[in-house]
Amino acid sequence: MGLFDAKVPRYTSYPTAPQFSSKTTGEDTHKWITAIPPGSRISLYLHIPFCRRLCWFCACRTQGTSSNAPVATYLSTLKREISLIGELLPENVTLSRIHWGGGTPTLLDPEMIADLAHAVADIAPLAENGEFSVEIDPNEIDQTRIDALAAAGMTRASIGVQDFDEEIQTTIGRLQSFDVTQSAAEMLRNAGIVSLNTDILFGLPHQTTEKIAASVQKLLTLSPDRVALYGYAHVPWMARRQSLIPSEALPPPETRLQLFETARQLFEWDGYRQIGIDHFAVPHDPLAVAAQTGQLRRNFQGYTDEPAEVLIGLGASAISRFPQGYTQNNPATSGYTKSIRADELATVRGHRFSSEDLLRARLIEALMCDFEVSIEELTDRFQDRQEHIRGLLNRAARHFGDIVEMTPQAFKILPEGQPLTRIIARYFDAYDMSNAGHASAI
Repeated sequence: MGLFDAKVPRYTSYPTAPQFSSKTTGEDTHKWITAIPPGSRISLYLHIPFCRRLCWFCACRTQGTSSNAPVATYLSTLKREISLIGELLPENVTLSRIHWGGGTPTLLDPEMIADLAHAVADIAPLAENGEFSVEIDPNEIDQTRIDALAAAGMTRASIGVQDFDEEIQTTIGRLQSFDVTQSAAEMLRNAGIVSLNTDILFGLPHQTTEKIAASVQKLLTLSPDRVALYGYAHVPWMARRQSLIPSEALPPPETRLQLFETARQLFEWDGYRQIGIDHFAVPHDPLAVAAQTGQLRRNFQGYTDEPAEVLIGLGASAISRFPQGYTQNNPATSGYTKSIRADELATVRGHRFSSEDLLRARLIEALMCDFEVSIEELTDRFQDRQEHIRGLLNRAARHFGDIVEMTPQAFKILPEGQPLTRIIARYFDAYDMSNAGHASAI
């Protein structure tokens, strides 16, 4: 097996979720929330695990529904969880980021949108210059729902595209025309929601460089502020619906790299700057500014300019991050509902950070965000581990040879090695991955 065939994490966390255990409980969540300093800025993530149809390519925890009855029941529980968290939060906490993800948050009707937004506002206000973003399915949105989101204070929309080629869409179970996508973008902007993110995938079945070039060029006509160019993760052993996608139609790793390079060149030719391994942004976008100034961070939503140390996840399967560790809610909607209705936090697993976790987490985040580790920054932060840090970096430099560079000041991934960043990050991961399913490194 070569480097291109390696299966490695995306490193939106460290340690990664497969390392979580039931040793971390709701008591930890309770203790870590009440330890937040008064007046802090924190982030909230709300998970809506429902879709009108289940796309075959998706590996997210979702469930299909043809009516809003189960959605209404779930929202009642979610609002109760919001209230429980609000009772624990210290005084004067504000929300620097609110993100509604899924699933399909836009299947909520206007009244549900307003109700959920009010429930959040009741526990903490959006901070000055705060951001409220929502994942948008162009097939599941209309003017009334966009108006409700705008009235609720949404500032940024995130539209999933995947690919505009009809054969590819049919194969992955996601039919979404360019016209429908363009219409959704226009309605959002007309409603005053001017910040627009889009997601597009490479490595999809039947995808060629010609097809991805055509899709990227269509996407560029929408003028998104940011684009996430994710590699499709084919993990049918984890997401059974992916078994409907013919594996023989998937491009090999070498072709995946060509697909990424084709899209990357088109984005950069159009003036976008590459952010980390798989994002692009216009130069004035806050994400691009964060990358330029060394403030880029990485969390479960991918790259962010969010400096808050606390991200609280609400809803079934949602993950929270605290300075002390990670916690995750029960992934089963039934189990999650049972806990919250008993006025108990729904935490079922997580991870308490060790000092070694924190060191390696910062090292990996620096590589994923900046392709570079500042030795001074790391040794200043972990002053009792200076010899250990230099030993780790020196061994990695010898292991990866001419795709990295080690100087007295920094460990750098050279441009020719940047497509292998996740593999290099994996070298610094102290945990066993033999039983963890991960996606292709390219």
